[in-house]
Amino acid sequence: MLKMMTFFQGPPGQRPGPGNLDFLGSPPKLRSPSEAESEASMSEASSEDLVPPPPLEAGTAPDKEEEQAAKKKRPKGLATMFSVFTKGKKKKGQPSSAEPEAEPEARPGLEGRLPTVEELKAALEHGRLEAARPLLALERGLRAAAAAGGTSAEELVRRQSKVEALYVLLRDQVLGVLRRPLEAAPERLRLALAVLAEQEREDSKVAAEPVPGAAALAPTRPRGWLLLWRRGVAEVAAERLSRRPAAGADGRSETESAFLHMGRTMKEDLEAVAERLKPVFPAEFGVVAAYAESYHEHFAAHLGALMQFELCERDIYMLLVWVQNFYPNDILNSPKLAGELQGLRLGSLLPAQQIRLLEATFLSNEVANVKELMSRALELESQRWAQDVAPQRLDGRCHSELAIDIIQIVSQGQTKAESITPDLGLQTQKVLLVELAEFLRSYQASFAEFLERGRQLRNYRANVIANINNCPSFRTSVEQKWQTLQDPPSRLLDPLSELKSQGFDALLQSLFSDLKPLFKRFTQTRWAAPEQTLEEIVGTVLARLPEFSELQDCLREELMEVVHLHLVKEYIIRLSKRRLVLKTAEQQQQLARHVLANAEVIQRVCTQHGSSATWLHAALPTLAEIIRLQDPSAIKIEVAMYATCYPDFSKSHLSAILAIKGNLSSSEAKSIRNILDVRSAAQEPSRSLFSLINAG
Repeated sequence: MLKMMTFFQGPPGQRPGPGNLDFLGSPPKLRSPSEAESEASMSEASSEDLVPPPPLEAGTAPDKEEEQAAKKKRPKGLATMFSVFTKGKKKKGQPSSAEPEAEPEARPGLEGRLPTVEELKAALEHGRLEAARPLLALERGLRAAAAAGGTSAEELVRRQSKVEALYVLLRDQVLGVLRRPLEAAPERLRLALAVLAEQEREDSKVAAEPVPGAAALAPTRPRGWLLLWRRGVAEVAAERLSRRPAAGADGRSETESAFLHMGRTMKEDLEAVAERLKPVFPAEFGVVAAYAESYHEHFAAHLGALMQFELCERDIYMLLVWVQNFYPNDILNSPKLAGELQGLRLGSLLPAQQIRLLEATFLSNEVANVKELMSRALELESQRWAQDVAPQRLDGRCHSELAIDIIQIVSQGQTKAESITPDLGLQTQKVLLVELAEFLRSYQASFAEFLERGRQLRNYRANVIANINNCPSFRTSVEQKWQTLQDPPSRLLDPLSELKSQGFDALLQSLFSDLKPLFKRFTQTRWAAPEQTLEEIVGTVLARLPEFSELQDCLREELMEVVHLHLVKEYIIRLSKRRLVLKTAEQQQQLARHVLANAEVIQRVCTQHGSSATWLHAALPTLAEIIRLQDPSAIKIEVAMYATCYPDFSKSHLSAILAIKGNLSSSEAKSIRNILDVRSAAQEPSRSLFSLINAG
């Protein structure tokens, strides 16, 4: 699986630090024409224009002492008005609820009185967010004046336009700071968050407690700055993810590079949000959720737009890997983000229906590719046979790359699907194994054709051995990797068994031809000196064994089992020719001794050279015992046991052996043969011996 790597190598001086959000673009300007006009006229008003006078009794006026006392009670500038931000400070290390950690210093010229409109405007234009508290006081005073009555509608509108113009400045300053939160000084960031939180509280307060008599004022609450902040987060996500990295020489397509960029950017940005912004932002803001949802929505929108185009195979695979694997596993469930994003339910980047469509297309493409690659590999192998090209030698063995190529093709197709999801990998594996079974049948058919047509080629035997050597690799893959899907795996293994059997037959054909006249000597000499005849047979076999040295060890052992079976089979055929009739018990016992001695030689020689066909060990000794015995009852017991070991031992085979016993009456022979009637008719031989022998 691909791993998420540290991303974005920008030009020197423009590279964001690890985890930095490089928020670009100026803060959004959301001024209306009326706000602009109001701002232009702010310089015409003083603080008295915006702060309502204290209520007076009818017909009275304040005296000088009361007026001086009222002045003493006035808040002293921005520093005094901002004191609310420092109340209830949290201890160091605790998450902030948007209050600054220290009370800001009072600004010269603003102490001891409420600031004028010009002073508030100048303060906001210089980024002094402390002006938010007196501005809020002005807004509340305006609402109080409207509720109290006595102020003309024109005057209320004039005052409100100036308040709203100041709020435009404040809003732009606050959202500007929050648009680039990691670039702001920590104190300024906390102050901006405090202003935003205060505005949200004021929105809630006004909504819960409407001011009576305020109909003369235009509705300005809720201001919804938190929503504006979240929209800004969405814009930042779009800006960050929409950037395109410089084209590299890594061989990736433009789409792949774009996806890799978006994935890395999202992961690193969200990690920075979780590590650096979450401790600062109020919990109710849900800063991690806001960024995660915005990045997710933009990522999903990009994929949705991409789905409108015709996608190539590579892009379909890349889409599925990101949607089904990298995004949920390497990003959402990465160690630093899994706990933070838990419960957000961001969901998939694509709808389930589109994912199923992509998976079906991917599977179809993958099957077609695998089928084509396997067909091409077999075609190249067949061309080498026809052109009489000698196979490679590897560790003294004839070697073909075909098995390695085919196994790799199928395994890579399966692995590719598994890199998307395990379920798709399993589904793909089942389909690819169907194609593998079809390939092996084609391979066996092509090999059979080569065996028939290529006998005169110089490298015929070497190529036969090389292709037989392919069988263990195929079989191992089937049994170890894919056995659970093929139960039994005969669809895959049967063509291999047939190919190997045909190859052995081709390699052993000349040896068996040389042995045939030697076996005939047994009957031609009426079993005179059988030890010498068998000695020549064994000598011929041993002389030819080096021809098979380029087979793999396990295959040489299997080939020796074929030779072992051939020797036993041919020996039984000679005993079953009905040309030897022995009248006396002594003659029968002598033949039995010869047969037993020959059986021991065959067994010893074949076993020493790799045969593990222990099932053949009793074939000749038991026949020798049947020939030796004279008591029909004892013979019956031996025959019954023999039929258990060799279920394909038939009455005709038994009759041929009993024909040797010239002193056995026909009724006794018939009684012995009838023993074979009592065995289970359903019993089938696990291996063939007598079914290969035509008795008579």
